[in-house]
Amino acid sequence: MNRILVVDDEPQILRALGINLRARGYDVQVAATGTDALKAAARHPPDLVVLDLGLPDLDGVDVIRGLRGWTGVPIIVLSGRAGSDDKVTALDAGADDYVTKPFGVDELLARIRAVTRRHTTAETADGRAGSQARVGRHTVDLAERIVTRDDGTEVRLTPTQWGVLERLLRHPGKLITQRQLLQDVWGPEYQNETGYLRQYMAQLRRKLETDPARPRHLITEPGMGYRYRP
Repeated sequence: MNRILVVDDEPQILRALGINLRARGYDVQVAATGTDALKAAARHPPDLVVLDLGLPDLDGVDVIRGLRGWTGVPIIVLSGRAGSDDKVTALDAGADDYVTKPFGVDELLARIRAVTRRHTTAETADGRAGSQARVGRHTVDLAERIVTRDDGTEVRLTPTQWGVLERLLRHPGKLITQRQLLQDVWGPEYQNETGYLRQYMAQLRRKLETDPARPRHLITEPGMGYRYRP
């Protein structure tokens, strides 16, 4: 990953990020509007996008949707808005992570490294038959849909439990919103049934986590969603 597109209407942020990212070997493109961002991405496809939600011409979420129409590159959202609703909307639209303003450059660089690792891991897993993941003392074979303990005992999961677990394990480290999980596993009419998720996550933790009360792999992000931590 080398080319990063930075989209923000604040000149000082564009300048600071450009200097810091170039100093670390990245090829940096900048855009101050959503329209310019979409044009720049089409002209020179980036490897990663850093995108402010509050742009003067287009909402950042619309820019995400525009990018997701043709590219799957990682998108990190910058948000100065209070509360989680805008971040959830951005994640549902296809963003991979978010950083809240004001932020430190070191924090953003850490997020860039983390999302790059996740993206590389996901690409590798997608291209590998019989991909496997570890949860506690269990091996999950996503191709064969089998879970085995280290002693060789098989763990039975219901189809719905499989649906939730597979959605998380296919995107290691990525925050999957409650709305995304509900829509993908139960259907669009269940988007607000967050109680379903709490019940099924509790069931999965009891079956797979070493200490269900203090999970290390199936993590809750309060008010946002869930993520699988390898």
